[in-house]
Amino acid sequence: MYLERTLKASLEKGSESFRVILLSGQRQVGKSTLLKNMAKETERKYVSLDNMKFRKLAQEDPELFLQQNAPPVIIDEIQYAPELFPYIKIYADENPQHKGAFWLTGSQKYKLMKNIQESLAGRIGIWDLLGLSYREKTKVPFSSIPFLPSMDTSNDGKKRTIQDVYKHIWEGGLPEAALTKNLDREKYYSSYIQSYIERDVKDFYNISKPIQFFDFLSVVAAQTGQLLNYSSLARDIGIDVKTAQSWMGVLERSGLVYLLHTYSPNITKRIIKTPKMYFLDTGLCAYLTKWLTPETLMNGAMAGEILETYVVGEILKSYIHNGKEPAMYMYRDADQKEIDIVIEQNGILYPIEVKKSANPKLSDSSNFKELEKLKKKVGLGAVLCLQPERIPLSREVVSIPIWDI
Repeated sequence: MYLERTLKASLEKGSESFRVILLSGQRQVGKSTLLKNMAKETERKYVSLDNMKFRKLAQEDPELFLQQNAPPVIIDEIQYAPELFPYIKIYADENPQHKGAFWLTGSQKYKLMKNIQESLAGRIGIWDLLGLSYREKTKVPFSSIPFLPSMDTSNDGKKRTIQDVYKHIWEGGLPEAALTKNLDREKYYSSYIQSYIERDVKDFYNISKPIQFFDFLSVVAAQTGQLLNYSSLARDIGIDVKTAQSWMGVLERSGLVYLLHTYSPNITKRIIKTPKMYFLDTGLCAYLTKWLTPETLMNGAMAGEILETYVVGEILKSYIHNGKEPAMYMYRDADQKEIDIVIEQNGILYPIEVKKSANPKLSDSSNFKELEKLKKKVGLGAVLCLQPERIPLSREVVSIPIWDI
Protein backbone atom coordinates (compact mmCIF):
# COMPACT_ATOMS: atom_id res chain seq x y z
CA MET A 1 0.00 0.00 0.00
CA TYR A 2 1.37 3.39 -1.00
CA LEU A 3 0.77 6.41 1.23
CA GLU A 4 1.15 9.93 -0.12
CA ARG A 5 4.21 11.66 1.34
CA THR A 6 4.23 15.28 2.47
CA LEU A 7 7.61 15.86 0.81
CA LYS A 8 6.20 15.22 -2.67
CA ALA A 9 5.09 18.83 -3.17
CA SER A 10 8.50 20.24 -2.26
CA LEU A 11 10.30 17.71 -4.49
CA GLU A 12 8.06 18.48 -7.47
CA LYS A 13 8.75 22.18 -7.08
CA GLY A 14 12.47 21.51 -6.74
CA SER A 15 12.53 19.36 -9.87
CA GLU A 16 11.27 22.37 -11.81
CA SER A 17 14.22 24.44 -10.59
CA PHE A 18 17.23 22.11 -10.40
CA ARG A 19 18.77 19.92 -13.06
CA VAL A 20 19.60 17.31 -10.43
CA ILE A 21 17.78 16.46 -7.19
CA LEU A 22 19.09 14.18 -4.44
CA LEU A 23 16.76 12.52 -1.95
CA SER A 24 18.61 11.14 1.05
CA GLY A 25 17.45 9.18 4.08
CA GLN A 26 18.01 6.02 6.04
CA ARG A 27 17.63 2.63 4.37
CA GLN A 28 14.03 1.50 3.58
CA VAL A 29 12.50 4.85 4.52
CA GLY A 30 10.63 5.07 1.19
CA LYS A 31 12.92 7.17 -1.04
CA SER A 32 12.67 5.14 -4.25
CA THR A 33 8.96 4.45 -3.69
CA LEU A 34 8.27 8.18 -3.46
CA LEU A 35 10.24 9.03 -6.61
CA LYS A 36 8.72 6.14 -8.57
CA ASN A 37 5.25 7.35 -7.59
CA MET A 38 6.10 10.88 -8.73
CA ALA A 39 7.35 9.50 -12.06
CA LYS A 40 4.52 7.04 -12.77
CA GLU A 41 2.91 9.25 -15.44
CA THR A 42 6.18 10.02 -17.25
CA GLU A 43 8.77 8.14 -19.28
CA ARG A 44 11.41 8.43 -16.58
CA LYS A 45 13.58 5.32 -16.28
CA TYR A 46 14.48 3.75 -12.92
CA VAL A 47 17.79 2.00 -12.19
CA SER A 48 19.10 0.80 -8.81
CA LEU A 49 22.77 0.50 -7.97
CA ASP A 50 21.82 -2.16 -5.43
CA ASN A 51 21.83 -4.29 -8.59
CA MET A 52 25.44 -5.45 -8.90
CA LYS A 53 25.32 -5.54 -12.70
CA PHE A 54 24.33 -1.87 -12.92
CA ARG A 55 26.72 -0.91 -10.13
CA LYS A 56 29.69 -2.54 -11.87
CA LEU A 57 28.91 -0.75 -15.14
CA ALA A 58 28.43 2.60 -13.36
CA GLN A 59 31.77 2.24 -11.58
CA GLU A 60 33.80 0.93 -14.51
CA ASP A 61 32.25 2.78 -17.45
CA PRO A 62 30.07 5.63 -16.14
CA GLU A 63 29.79 7.25 -19.56
CA LEU A 64 28.32 4.07 -21.08
CA PHE A 65 26.06 3.66 -18.06
CA LEU A 66 24.52 7.10 -18.66
CA GLN A 67 24.17 6.41 -22.37
CA GLN A 68 22.16 3.30 -21.55
CA ASN A 69 20.20 5.10 -18.79
CA ALA A 70 19.72 8.51 -20.34
CA PRO A 71 17.80 11.28 -18.57
CA PRO A 72 15.20 11.69 -17.35
CA VAL A 73 16.21 8.94 -14.96
CA ILE A 74 16.01 7.87 -11.32
CA ILE A 75 19.32 6.46 -10.04
CA ASP A 76 18.81 4.70 -6.72
CA GLU A 77 21.61 4.42 -4.10
CA ILE A 78 23.98 6.74 -5.97
CA GLN A 79 26.59 6.47 -3.19
CA TYR A 80 27.77 3.18 -4.68
CA ALA A 81 29.05 4.88 -7.84
CA PRO A 82 30.56 8.33 -7.21
CA GLU A 83 32.24 7.86 -10.60
CA LEU A 84 28.96 9.02 -12.16
CA PHE A 85 29.11 12.54 -10.75
CA PRO A 86 31.54 14.10 -13.29
CA TYR A 87 29.41 12.76 -16.15
CA ILE A 88 26.18 13.96 -14.55
CA LYS A 89 27.88 17.38 -14.28
CA ILE A 90 28.77 17.34 -17.97
CA TYR A 91 25.19 16.55 -18.96
CA ALA A 92 23.79 19.19 -16.61
CA ASP A 93 26.13 21.84 -17.99
CA GLU A 94 25.39 20.95 -21.61
CA ASN A 95 21.62 20.86 -21.00
CA PRO A 96 20.86 23.69 -18.55
CA GLN A 97 17.25 23.82 -19.76
CA HIS A 98 16.61 20.18 -18.74
CA LYS A 99 15.30 20.65 -15.22
CA GLY A 100 14.86 17.51 -13.15
CA ALA A 101 17.01 15.45 -15.53
CA PHE A 102 18.45 13.31 -12.73
CA TRP A 103 16.59 12.16 -9.62
CA LEU A 104 19.10 10.53 -7.28
CA THR A 105 18.66 8.74 -3.96
CA GLY A 106 21.30 7.96 -1.36
CA SER A 107 21.46 6.39 2.07
CA GLN A 108 24.75 8.11 2.91
CA LYS A 109 24.27 11.82 2.28
CA TYR A 110 27.36 12.91 4.20
CA LYS A 111 29.58 10.53 2.25
CA LEU A 112 28.09 11.95 -0.94
CA MET A 113 28.56 15.60 -0.05
CA LYS A 114 32.25 15.79 -1.00
CA ASN A 115 31.50 14.53 -4.52
CA ILE A 116 28.45 16.80 -4.78
CA GLN A 117 30.39 19.88 -3.70
CA GLU A 118 33.17 19.13 -6.18
CA SER A 119 30.95 18.27 -9.15
CA LEU A 120 27.39 19.51 -8.78
CA ALA A 121 27.44 22.70 -6.71
CA GLY A 122 24.75 25.03 -8.02
CA ARG A 123 23.19 22.29 -10.12
CA ILE A 124 21.66 20.09 -7.41
CA GLY A 125 18.91 20.44 -4.82
CA ILE A 126 19.11 18.18 -1.75
CA TRP A 127 16.17 16.89 0.32
CA ASP A 128 15.92 14.49 3.25
CA LEU A 129 13.18 11.94 3.87
CA LEU A 130 12.37 10.63 7.34
CA GLY A 131 9.96 7.85 8.27
CA LEU A 132 6.20 8.11 7.89
CA SER A 133 4.69 10.84 10.04
CA TYR A 134 1.52 10.38 12.04
CA ARG A 135 -0.37 12.47 9.47
CA GLU A 136 0.94 10.34 6.62
CA LYS A 137 0.08 7.07 8.34
CA THR A 138 -3.44 8.16 9.29
CA LYS A 139 -4.12 10.12 6.07
CA VAL A 140 -4.82 13.32 7.99
CA PRO A 141 -4.47 16.30 5.63
CA PHE A 142 -0.89 17.51 5.46
CA SER A 143 0.05 20.94 6.71
CA SER A 144 2.34 23.00 4.49
CA ILE A 145 3.25 25.02 7.59
CA PRO A 146 5.79 23.35 9.89
CA PHE A 147 4.79 22.99 13.53
CA LEU A 148 4.74 25.96 15.87
CA PRO A 149 2.59 26.40 18.99
CA SER A 150 -0.74 27.92 18.03
CA MET A 151 -4.09 28.68 19.64
CA ASP A 152 -5.81 27.34 16.51
CA THR A 153 -8.37 24.89 17.88
CA SER A 154 -9.30 23.29 14.57
CA ASN A 155 -8.88 19.51 14.31
CA ASP A 156 -10.08 16.65 12.13
CA GLY A 157 -12.74 15.61 14.64
CA LYS A 158 -11.22 12.19 15.34
CA LYS A 159 -10.74 11.13 18.93
CA ARG A 160 -7.47 9.44 19.85
CA THR A 161 -6.40 7.59 22.96
CA ILE A 162 -3.09 6.96 24.66
CA GLN A 163 -3.30 3.44 23.23
CA ASP A 164 -3.52 4.88 19.70
CA VAL A 165 -0.44 7.01 20.26
CA TYR A 166 1.69 4.20 21.63
CA LYS A 167 0.58 1.89 18.85
CA HIS A 168 1.96 4.39 16.32
CA ILE A 169 5.14 4.78 18.37
CA TRP A 170 5.62 1.00 18.53
CA GLU A 171 4.96 0.57 14.78
CA GLY A 172 7.50 3.24 13.88
CA GLY A 173 7.83 5.04 10.56
CA LEU A 174 9.57 2.60 8.21
CA PRO A 175 6.79 1.99 5.65
CA GLU A 176 7.04 -1.79 5.43
CA ALA A 177 7.12 -2.23 9.20
CA ALA A 178 4.35 0.30 9.82
CA LEU A 179 1.94 -0.83 7.10
CA THR A 180 2.33 -4.62 6.86
CA LYS A 181 -0.37 -6.56 8.69
CA ASN A 182 0.85 -9.51 10.76
CA LEU A 183 4.45 -8.48 10.21
CA ASP A 184 7.11 -10.81 11.56
CA ARG A 185 8.86 -7.98 13.41
CA GLU A 186 11.72 -10.17 14.60
CA LYS A 187 12.63 -11.19 11.06
CA TYR A 188 12.03 -7.74 9.55
CA TYR A 189 14.12 -5.74 12.01
CA SER A 190 16.81 -8.41 12.26
CA SER A 191 17.19 -8.30 8.46
CA TYR A 192 17.08 -4.51 8.48
CA ILE A 193 19.91 -4.23 11.01
CA GLN A 194 21.98 -6.84 9.21
CA SER A 195 21.60 -4.94 5.91
CA TYR A 196 22.41 -1.65 7.60
CA ILE A 197 25.58 -2.96 9.23
CA GLU A 198 26.79 -5.05 6.30
CA ARG A 199 25.95 -2.66 3.45
CA ASP A 200 26.17 0.78 5.01
CA VAL A 201 28.36 0.67 8.09
CA LYS A 202 31.03 -1.82 6.98
CA ASP A 203 31.14 -0.60 3.37
CA PHE A 204 31.41 3.10 4.11
CA TYR A 205 32.95 3.41 7.56
CA ASN A 206 35.30 0.40 7.72
CA ILE A 207 33.94 -0.76 11.08
CA SER A 208 35.64 -4.07 11.78
CA LYS A 209 33.61 -5.11 14.84
CA PRO A 210 30.01 -5.52 13.64
CA ILE A 211 28.84 -7.44 16.74
CA GLN A 212 30.08 -4.69 19.06
CA PHE A 213 28.53 -2.10 16.77
CA PHE A 214 25.17 -3.88 17.07
CA ASP A 215 25.54 -3.84 20.87
CA PHE A 216 26.32 -0.13 20.66
CA LEU A 217 23.19 0.43 18.56
CA SER A 218 21.08 -1.38 21.18
CA VAL A 219 22.51 0.64 24.08
CA VAL A 220 21.91 3.89 22.17
CA ALA A 221 18.27 2.86 21.62
CA ALA A 222 17.89 2.19 25.36
CA GLN A 223 19.16 5.71 26.13
CA THR A 224 16.92 7.61 23.72
CA GLY A 225 15.61 10.88 25.15
CA GLN A 226 18.58 11.18 27.53
CA LEU A 227 21.62 13.42 27.65
CA LEU A 228 24.42 12.01 25.52
CA ASN A 229 27.11 10.44 27.70
CA TYR A 230 29.97 8.97 25.69
CA SER A 231 31.72 7.59 28.78
CA SER A 232 28.62 5.63 29.78
CA LEU A 233 28.12 4.29 26.26
CA ALA A 234 31.77 3.26 25.98
CA ARG A 235 31.74 1.56 29.37
CA ASP A 236 28.56 -0.40 28.60
CA ILE A 237 30.02 -1.80 25.36
CA GLY A 238 33.66 -2.16 26.38
CA ILE A 239 35.05 0.32 23.87
CA ASP A 240 36.99 3.55 24.30
CA VAL A 241 35.35 6.96 24.31
CA LYS A 242 36.91 7.92 20.97
CA THR A 243 35.30 4.88 19.32
CA ALA A 244 31.94 5.69 20.95
CA GLN A 245 32.14 9.21 19.52
CA SER A 246 33.03 7.87 16.08
CA TRP A 247 30.19 5.33 16.10
CA MET A 248 27.68 7.92 17.28
CA GLY A 249 28.75 10.03 14.31
CA VAL A 250 27.99 7.07 12.02
CA LEU A 251 24.48 6.71 13.48
CA GLU A 252 23.84 10.43 13.14
CA ARG A 253 25.13 10.62 9.56
CA SER A 254 23.10 7.62 8.45
CA GLY A 255 19.87 9.08 9.83
CA LEU A 256 19.24 6.71 12.73
CA VAL A 257 19.96 9.20 15.52
CA TYR A 258 19.22 12.89 15.98
CA LEU A 259 21.16 15.05 18.44
CA LEU A 260 19.21 17.96 19.92
CA HIS A 261 21.66 20.61 21.03
CA THR A 262 21.28 23.05 23.91
CA TYR A 263 20.08 26.52 22.95
CA SER A 264 22.46 29.39 23.63
CA PRO A 265 22.64 32.89 22.14
CA ASN A 266 26.30 32.00 21.51
CA ILE A 267 26.31 29.58 18.57
CA THR A 268 29.67 28.08 19.57
CA LYS A 269 28.35 27.17 23.03
CA ARG A 270 25.39 25.33 21.48
CA ILE A 271 27.82 22.83 19.99
CA ILE A 272 30.00 22.49 23.09
CA LYS A 273 27.22 21.74 25.57
CA THR A 274 25.90 18.20 25.98
CA PRO A 275 23.02 17.42 23.58
CA LYS A 276 20.11 15.06 24.04
CA MET A 277 20.07 11.96 21.88
CA TYR A 278 16.96 10.68 20.07
CA PHE A 279 16.56 7.44 18.12
CA LEU A 280 14.62 8.59 15.06
CA ASP A 281 12.62 5.45 14.25
CA THR A 282 10.66 4.50 17.35
CA GLY A 283 9.66 1.12 15.92
CA LEU A 284 13.29 0.07 15.50
CA CYS A 285 14.00 1.55 18.93
CA ALA A 286 11.21 -0.53 20.52
CA TYR A 287 12.53 -3.66 18.81
CA LEU A 288 16.11 -3.09 20.00
CA THR A 289 14.95 -2.48 23.57
CA LYS A 290 12.70 -5.57 23.49
CA TRP A 291 9.28 -4.00 24.04
CA LEU A 292 7.17 -6.67 22.35
CA THR A 293 3.77 -4.92 22.32
CA PRO A 294 2.45 -1.35 22.35
CA GLU A 295 0.94 -2.03 25.78
CA THR A 296 4.22 -3.06 27.41
CA LEU A 297 5.93 -0.04 25.83
CA MET A 298 3.19 2.30 27.11
CA ASN A 299 3.46 0.97 30.66
CA GLY A 300 7.19 0.33 30.75
CA ALA A 301 10.19 2.16 32.10
CA MET A 302 10.86 3.91 28.76
CA ALA A 303 7.31 5.25 28.29
CA GLY A 304 8.21 8.90 28.94
CA GLU A 305 11.46 8.91 26.98
CA ILE A 306 9.97 7.14 23.96
CA LEU A 307 7.03 9.58 23.91
CA GLU A 308 9.43 12.53 23.93
CA THR A 309 11.48 10.80 21.21
CA TYR A 310 8.35 10.40 19.10
CA VAL A 311 7.37 14.06 19.52
CA VAL A 312 10.83 15.31 18.54
CA GLY A 313 10.65 13.10 15.44
CA GLU A 314 7.18 14.33 14.48
CA ILE A 315 8.22 17.98 14.80
CA LEU A 316 11.32 17.26 12.70
CA LYS A 317 9.15 15.64 10.02
CA SER A 318 6.82 18.65 9.92
CA TYR A 319 9.80 20.75 8.83
CA ILE A 320 11.95 18.38 6.79
CA HIS A 321 8.98 16.96 4.84
CA ASN A 322 8.09 20.51 3.85
CA GLY A 323 11.63 21.05 2.58
CA LYS A 324 12.72 23.18 5.55
CA GLU A 325 15.38 22.83 8.24
CA PRO A 326 14.14 23.40 11.80
CA ALA A 327 16.02 25.61 14.23
CA MET A 328 15.18 23.28 17.12
CA TYR A 329 17.01 22.96 20.42
CA MET A 330 16.62 21.95 24.05
CA TYR A 331 17.17 24.33 26.98
CA ARG A 332 19.23 23.47 30.03
CA ASP A 333 20.89 26.00 32.32
CA ALA A 334 23.44 25.86 35.13
CA ASP A 335 20.65 25.30 37.66
CA GLN A 336 19.54 22.16 35.75
CA LYS A 337 16.29 23.79 34.68
CA GLU A 338 15.19 22.25 31.39
CA ILE A 339 12.75 22.81 28.55
CA ASP A 340 12.27 19.79 26.29
CA ILE A 341 12.20 21.68 22.99
CA VAL A 342 12.78 25.28 21.90
CA ILE A 343 12.06 26.31 18.32
CA GLU A 344 13.58 29.55 17.07
CA GLN A 345 11.89 31.35 14.20
CA ASN A 346 12.40 34.95 13.08
CA GLY A 347 14.25 35.72 16.30
CA ILE A 348 11.39 34.42 18.48
CA LEU A 349 11.75 31.45 20.85
CA TYR A 350 8.84 29.01 21.19
CA PRO A 351 9.16 26.70 24.24
CA ILE A 352 7.60 23.22 24.27
CA GLU A 353 7.20 20.65 27.03
CA VAL A 354 6.16 17.01 26.43
CA LYS A 355 3.96 15.29 29.02
CA LYS A 356 2.51 11.80 29.21
CA SER A 357 -0.67 13.23 30.65
CA ALA A 358 -4.26 13.91 29.62
CA ASN A 359 -4.58 16.60 32.28
CA PRO A 360 -1.88 19.22 31.64
CA LYS A 361 -1.34 22.02 34.12
CA LEU A 362 0.08 25.49 33.75
CA SER A 363 2.83 24.45 36.17
CA ASP A 364 4.11 22.08 33.46
CA SER A 365 5.37 25.18 31.67
CA SER A 366 7.02 26.75 34.72
CA ASN A 367 10.50 26.69 33.17
CA PHE A 368 9.39 28.64 30.09
CA LYS A 369 10.09 31.90 31.93
CA GLU A 370 13.80 30.99 32.03
CA LEU A 371 14.06 31.96 28.37
CA GLU A 372 13.52 35.60 29.33
CA LYS A 373 17.10 35.62 30.66
CA LEU A 374 18.33 35.24 27.08
CA LYS A 375 17.09 38.72 26.13
CA LYS A 376 15.10 37.28 23.22
CA LYS A 377 11.41 37.57 22.43
CA VAL A 378 9.48 34.53 23.70
CA GLY A 379 6.48 33.41 21.69
CA LEU A 380 3.55 31.17 22.55
CA GLY A 381 4.58 28.09 24.52
CA ALA A 382 3.01 24.64 24.32
CA VAL A 383 2.51 21.59 26.48
CA LEU A 384 2.27 18.65 24.07
CA CYS A 385 0.21 15.98 25.80
CA LEU A 386 -2.58 13.41 25.51
CA GLN A 387 -5.47 15.79 26.15
CA PRO A 388 -7.99 15.37 23.30
CA GLU A 389 -8.28 19.08 22.38
CA ARG A 390 -6.22 22.25 22.29
CA ILE A 391 -6.93 24.24 25.43
CA PRO A 392 -5.31 27.54 26.45
CA LEU A 393 -3.61 27.22 29.84
CA SER A 394 -2.87 30.94 29.92
CA ARG A 395 -2.33 33.79 27.47
CA GLU A 396 1.22 32.53 26.93
CA VAL A 397 0.75 28.74 26.94
CA VAL A 398 -1.54 26.28 25.15
CA SER A 399 -1.93 22.54 25.61
CA ILE A 400 -1.87 20.66 22.27
CA PRO A 401 -2.65 17.00 21.57
CA ILE A 402 0.42 15.16 20.37
CA TRP A 403 -1.42 14.04 17.23
CA ASP A 404 -1.94 17.68 16.19
CA ILE A 405 1.75 18.19 15.39
